[in-house]
Amino acid sequence: MRIFDPHLHASARTTDDYEDLHAAGVRAVLEPASWAGQPRTSAGSQVDYFETLLGWEPFRAAQYGIAHHCALGLNPREANEPGCAEILDELPRFLARDRVLAVGEVGYDAMTPAEDVAFARQVELAAGYGLPVLVHTPHRDKALGVRRSIDLVRESGIDPELVVFDQLDEETAPLAADAGFWLGFTVYPEAKLSPERLVGFVQEYGPERVLVNSAADWGRTDPLLTRVAAEAMLAAGFGAERVEGVLWDNPVRCYGRSGRLRLEVGPVADHHGGNSIRRG
Repeated sequence: MRIFDPHLHASARTTDDYEDLHAAGVRAVLEPASWAGQPRTSAGSQVDYFETLLGWEPFRAAQYGIAHHCALGLNPREANEPGCAEILDELPRFLARDRVLAVGEVGYDAMTPAEDVAFARQVELAAGYGLPVLVHTPHRDKALGVRRSIDLVRESGIDPELVVFDQLDEETAPLAADAGFWLGFTVYPEAKLSPERLVGFVQEYGPERVLVNSAADWGRTDPLLTRVAAEAMLAAGFGAERVEGVLWDNPVRCYGRSGRLRLEVGPVADHHGGNSIRRG
């Protein structure tokens, strides 16, 4: 079974994780730009981070037979840092790069005026480049944040087929579904969805517009939970073809709209920028 994890912060994981992901059937990942735990303070640090997601990380993933792409943007947590907000002026030149499949993660954290500006500007950029936009739903006041996000996205006029609302739950999934967006569900230890809850969402909303991810990052997360979710769907009576349709075909269809998705991992060089993942 092939799996495409459409939200995995692979740069926060080890090379052992890549090996385990490949063994579990993961053949492609999308890494959205995120915050590093301690907020960045300048556009320069954002530029270096973006270059890592476009260079070193695809090289590292390819060593294990995994196609790595990214979504780039100013995440809402750092939109409130004036130095970071300057990256919005630099973002267009990055959105033209081949491995960028979407703009994201964008959205709300504390729902400040600065977040309003950054969110609206980035949705406008996504529409202009014909790229999907990955919307982060806030951890606090989630329903309020999702309603505000829906209003902003609708006002932008972007095609709903290009919009993913991620990390949804029982309260917010109906809102995103009614708006016609892609429904993103994160299987995550304790904090988000269990595999059993994920199965319930697929049963309720159908398999056609659902994206399943691990959102694995530097915290207590598990990048293999997409495979666990697949096993839970099989155990619930979904056929293998339908399960692969959710975990592979759906993200391919969603992010393939960028026109940049390349799922084949060709010949892999031993070094990137003079560096190898094998040390010593």
